[in-house]
Amino acid sequence: MNLKRIIYISLPILAVLVFVGYKVFFSKSKQTEEEQKPKGGGAISAKLYVVEPNLLSNGINAVGTLLPNEEVELISEAAGKVVGIFFDEGTTVTAGQLLLKVDDSELQAQLKRAEYQLALSGERLNRQKILLEKDAVSREEFDQVQTDYNILQTDIDLLKTKIAKTEIRAPFAGTIGFRGISLGSYLQLNTIIARLIDQNKLKLEFSIPEKYASICFTGNKIKFRTELSPDEFEALVYAVDPKVDAATRTITVRGIYNNANRKLLAGMFARINLIINQSNEVILIPTESIVQEMEGKKVWVVSNGKAFSKSITTGFRSNNQVEVVTGLQMGDTIMVTGLMQVREGIAVNGER
Repeated sequence: MNLKRIIYISLPILAVLVFVGYKVFFSKSKQTEEEQKPKGGGAISAKLYVVEPNLLSNGINAVGTLLPNEEVELISEAAGKVVGIFFDEGTTVTAGQLLLKVDDSELQAQLKRAEYQLALSGERLNRQKILLEKDAVSREEFDQVQTDYNILQTDIDLLKTKIAKTEIRAPFAGTIGFRGISLGSYLQLNTIIARLIDQNKLKLEFSIPEKYASICFTGNKIKFRTELSPDEFEALVYAVDPKVDAATRTITVRGIYNNANRKLLAGMFARINLIINQSNEVILIPTESIVQEMEGKKVWVVSNGKAFSKSITTGFRSNNQVEVVTGLQMGDTIMVTGLMQVREGIAVNGER
């Protein structure tokens, strides 16, 4: 009896709750539909974009390193006491400039002695020539004197070469780094004195995938950026390694950058875009204007104030633009925003 009474009381309450819930749900659904309906007399608002000719730079992205145009470690070819240092660390030097001098007093004494002997041998050779013309000496005796003279001349040339090695000169103009020796120290053979680099030009070295091996890159432009500044720099490819790296399956490419203003330094990291080709008549549209569907890609074109969809095929893609190969023409107006509310033939109020 109690169970029946509970059921009789619960049924009316349950019916009221169901009715109230239905009314609330229906009211919210109707409100959502009203919000989704286009305003302004059935037209929707959208941002529009007019297709115009654009310059497309199609390239390969890579990372690389800036290298000095020339770099050398200055090494001593002569052992001895350092008697002169003629450069300051971190300064610019000219080609041929004397940088360091090793004591050559012993070699100079040997040279002076050899020069005296050569003078004496020269006088003897002249007398032998006169006697040979008069048949007063044999040809063999003359040849021996001639040989002695030539040996002395060779000894002098060798001594001059050794003396020249006691002087370290800059092989090219550039900036010299820290020195590893001091005045008065004894310099051993092959001791590194300092490092000299030429940064008036910089080499930009990077690698690209082997699939581009058939393309001739020599002379192509390279656009690159560094961590130093947001500025974009430009270099030219001057050499490509003829061999593919078997370990990485890449090809090494080198470009040259004119660094006369000394904005960049050797060793810097660079983000690179190697230009493959350029075209003046391509269609580029904003990435957000493209609608991806199962059948492919499409855009919404606005003509005579109404929207119509068009299927397109795309090509090169950058961060914010996409190349359209087919489907659009120069002068077409497309929708960039309002794509969630658009449908075929709907009126569009747009701003460009």
